[in-house]
Amino acid sequence: MTRIRVVACAAAAAAVLAVGARADAPPVYAIRGARIVTAAGAPIGSGTLVMRHGLIDAVGPSVQPPPDAIVIDGAGMTVYPGLIDMGNATGLDVQVNLTQPDTLRTSEEAERWKRGVIFRPELEAADHVRPDVPELSRLTATGVTSVLATPPGVVVKGRSALLNVVGPVDEPQIGGVGDYRRGLQVVRTPVALHVEFPGNVRGDGYPAALLGVIAFVRQSFLDAQHQQLAQQRYERAKTGASRPPYDPALEALQPALAGRMPVAFEASLAREIRRALDMAKEFKLNPVITGARETDQVAADLKAANARVIYSLNFPERSRLLAPDADEPVRELRARVQASKAPAALEKAGIMFAFSSSGLRESRDFVRNAARVVKDGLSAEAAIRALTINAATIAGAGDRLGSLEKGKIANVIVTDGDLFEERTKVKHAFVDGRMVVIDDTPLPSGRGGRSGH
Repeated sequence: MTRIRVVACAAAAAAVLAVGARADAPPVYAIRGARIVTAAGAPIGSGTLVMRHGLIDAVGPSVQPPPDAIVIDGAGMTVYPGLIDMGNATGLDVQVNLTQPDTLRTSEEAERWKRGVIFRPELEAADHVRPDVPELSRLTATGVTSVLATPPGVVVKGRSALLNVVGPVDEPQIGGVGDYRRGLQVVRTPVALHVEFPGNVRGDGYPAALLGVIAFVRQSFLDAQHQQLAQQRYERAKTGASRPPYDPALEALQPALAGRMPVAFEASLAREIRRALDMAKEFKLNPVITGARETDQVAADLKAANARVIYSLNFPERSRLLAPDADEPVRELRARVQASKAPAALEKAGIMFAFSSSGLRESRDFVRNAARVVKDGLSAEAAIRALTINAATIAGAGDRLGSLEKGKIANVIVTDGDLFEERTKVKHAFVDGRMVVIDDTPLPSGRGGRSGH
């Protein structure tokens, strides 16, 4: 009787493990006979791509679908790496309250509150991921399968994370301890420290205006350098030395000062970009310029600094408050005309760049505006790279994501035409090798995506 019970238990355990293995591993897929844009070389006119265990298993013109694969007929379709949006906080749950509390009674309390609001380098976007939010997963309708999630806020905002827009299926838990689902969508973290220089900062206390903000950021890096030296002296002394105070914000700046973590400066105008590059040079930082509207005017400076660019596809528009016959400042007219032309100047200068949707009201405009950039001088190949392998490389994940190569994460989209054609639809999307049901219904906020199937 005991032996029968043991055998039965062993069989049940084996069955559970087998089911778990099947459930945890995505099916094997093969897309056959499609045009394949690998972003790692010349397009393949007609070939097959195989996905197994969440990775790209094979890709090429002579690859045959394996017997265990679910085969998708790719005739007349084009396969691309999943697109990467390098500026989208949709998947984060981070609260930023810029209204000063009424309970603050002294200047010291106001200063301490303000510092806590504008100086948060220790904030990790990966700790605030909202798993499987519909607004994020619906981005697959536009071809986006990964985003750089940047913490909202002002001045020193925190550290970003590269996320997939969909996590794997949540399997039933065996036992009393659930898994950490929040991390299943994280591809890489932290990616970069994000800094901006707003013209004014609400609330009492320092800083309030632009020059004060610049000085505040600079002093923060100086304080972090001093903190590091003080800690080193204390560790060498062993005894007889005063213990330096622990400050998590200053500790969080250390990887940036050591050059191990890029610093992403939000800067659109040429003078703002030069200001950011000057600060990067002073502290030997690894700079990335985001927003970057007037990068075409400072391409030589960017090249000399070996800076990368995340160019916002949120193009400026004529103010709706202006009368139809009202004049506009020359700077604003130029900004509208040049917005879609600057990336071509970056390509010509040999500067690595990617694209972000930061500020766009409609998610479908992300790819539409990339198409507009191609129309205004950027090569289609460079635009594809900016949306895929360049973005992955800037995010520090170019060795695992961003191109259709054996061994890379199987984030893949299949379209019924050229990506930059207006009528093109995303027919299939895969994230971590799992097929995603494309939902192209309008978002509650009015945001939408390109048409799905």
